[in-house]
Amino acid sequence: MSLRPFRNLFLALLVCLPFGPALAGQVTVFAAASLKDALEEIAIGFEAQTGNKVSLSLAGSSALARQIQLGAPADVYISANSVWMDFLAGEGLIDPLSRFDLLGNELVLIASGAAAPAVDLADLPDLLGEGRLAMAQLNAVPAGIYGKAALQHLGLWEQLSLKVAQTDNVRAALVLVSLGEAPFGIVYATDARADENVSVVARFRPDNHAPIVYPVAKVAGRNNPAADAFLAYLRHAQARAVFERLGFVVLGGQGE
Repeated sequence: MSLRPFRNLFLALLVCLPFGPALAGQVTVFAAASLKDALEEIAIGFEAQTGNKVSLSLAGSSALARQIQLGAPADVYISANSVWMDFLAGEGLIDPLSRFDLLGNELVLIASGAAAPAVDLADLPDLLGEGRLAMAQLNAVPAGIYGKAALQHLGLWEQLSLKVAQTDNVRAALVLVSLGEAPFGIVYATDARADENVSVVARFRPDNHAPIVYPVAKVAGRNNPAADAFLAYLRHAQARAVFERLGFVVLGGQGE
């Protein structure tokens, strides 16, 4: 009896077997620095569930958008405001059908120390004295843009503008306050929760600035199934649980 048919069947089955390393893909995600803790945890869950690998590049939304404009090999972009996503959309650099609003956040004033007392925002110029107010870049990074708008709305900007220490991203502003190099800083509420060496001493009302929204989209021309899978996972209940636990507001359109 010939073994050829059995051999052919075995080879056919071998080709069809779902070998993880051979079939696994990689997705490169460019994301706002404020998403660091959430995305690092979500990447672990995504990799375990799909076998795909995640490469995270975390920085200010503006810097990442400029890198994508210059041809950086990102598959997915997550911004901390709509402005930079709109910028890339205007350049034809994102897939518009893949875009959706993922998260919301809150802007807060933080102080050095784990038990700093609450303050009145109106008193901030006097409380600062000769100290510096740590903020992300005022005219480029979303957290800085939101923060400047809030201070202008409250009539505090003229008194504080010369006391601002600008940083490349919001996490860098957090570090300045955490280390005591700046007595106060303006960051997202989720950033403050990530560092036990700072305290939230005041909260900005949502109507003090434009709505804080994190849009996400696939970068145009990146035909990567792993990127599609990652976008789908961001809408999954497991990812939603991580975002909510870390203090983000998960916006509509979430899946199970």
